[in-house]
Amino acid sequence: MSSAATTPPSVDRVDGFSRKSVRKAKQKRSQSSSQFRSQGKPIELTPLPLLKDVPAPEQPELFLKKLQQCCTIFDFMDTLSDLKMKEYKRSMLNELVDYVTVSRGYLTEQTYPEVVKMLVYEFFIRFLESQEFQPSIAKKYIDQKFVLQLLDLFDSEDPRERDYLKTVLHRIYGKFLGLRAFIRKQINNIFLRFVYETEHFSGVAELLEILGSIINGFALPLKAEHKQFLVKVLIPLHTVRSLSLFHAQLAYCIVQFLEKDPTLTEPVIRGLLKFWPKTCSQKEVMFLGELEEILDVIEPTQFVKIQEPLFKQISKCVSSPHFQVSERALYYWNNEYIMSLIEENSSVILPIMFASLYRISKEHWNPAIVALVYNVLKAFMEMNSLLFDELTATYKSERQREKKKEKEREELWKKLEDLKLKRGICSDSVIPT
Repeated sequence: MSSAATTPPSVDRVDGFSRKSVRKAKQKRSQSSSQFRSQGKPIELTPLPLLKDVPAPEQPELFLKKLQQCCTIFDFMDTLSDLKMKEYKRSMLNELVDYVTVSRGYLTEQTYPEVVKMLVYEFFIRFLESQEFQPSIAKKYIDQKFVLQLLDLFDSEDPRERDYLKTVLHRIYGKFLGLRAFIRKQINNIFLRFVYETEHFSGVAELLEILGSIINGFALPLKAEHKQFLVKVLIPLHTVRSLSLFHAQLAYCIVQFLEKDPTLTEPVIRGLLKFWPKTCSQKEVMFLGELEEILDVIEPTQFVKIQEPLFKQISKCVSSPHFQVSERALYYWNNEYIMSLIEENSSVILPIMFASLYRISKEHWNPAIVALVYNVLKAFMEMNSLLFDELTATYKSERQREKKKEKEREELWKKLEDLKLKRGICSDSVIPT
């Protein structure tokens, strides 16, 4: 359970977020946390009866008083001060959480600003989920400014806080139709800053989880805004160094888009190929895993459009000296649906893959990779034996020509060396290439 303090503003809006200013103040204040106490005096809360112990008509007023008391901030860095009052506040918060879950008639209009001002995550979630919650009243306090500050809190290093924030934002997105476009736009801005400026934001995975649910609810046909978000924001997210921290959520969003609109398959795959990692084997393995997820939902008509550039890249991955990259690419042939697509288009795919596969079967250092390659070659041979035999003959013929050319080149160098010795030609003489 987390809380944030605030100073009541002079306008009608209630600002439930002062944590940003608290962070700045932390740099200046001493460890005595003077911001939270007046000249070192202990904080005293007025004891209030339990809500269940007062008559029902009096409970809304008492509920309001307890909310106001829970806005009191204690310094939990100081483990020795205000112990009794800290425990009292903790028990009061637990009581409020239980009360808001089961009770009725407590949500008066005066309650909304106090709840927003207190902003204890677990309580706030129960508040949003209450059957008595009225967005028409809450929108006075849960507005664009509130959303901006909520999104700013996602940069927390505490995964528990980010998880609460994810649930809060998701509930707000569901209940406030007027804020949906704004929320999407601000998430878009966070991701763009993350990719092109800072490469630091702790809550990317959680925001992508929310987006996965949002994308699933998009109406068809998809708006141009949504397609642009996919191509201009989600695809470039693959370029950041910390991809492994949120790749699973990102891949899920990509697949959700393609299930909604299969015509986006070509720009997505070409985008992934454009940003394919050149020097990081771990990222290559992630890209290959994501591509397999995409191929699992791809339509045959879309597969035909991207098969050539796709399998040129897969061929490079199969040839990788890093055995995990090679192994991950070869596992595609264990996927029944991908195998059916390959078989339907073997006349295009086999010529692209053959040279790499044949060379690996003779030269790769890892016996496990060689065994996988033999299985792939066997599958290709069964798919299209005529083309397989033709490619084998062509490959062997080309290899013989290459060997002959290499031999001729070696003989030429040998003759030149002999000529140098005879004529005393210096070592920096011009030589043919």
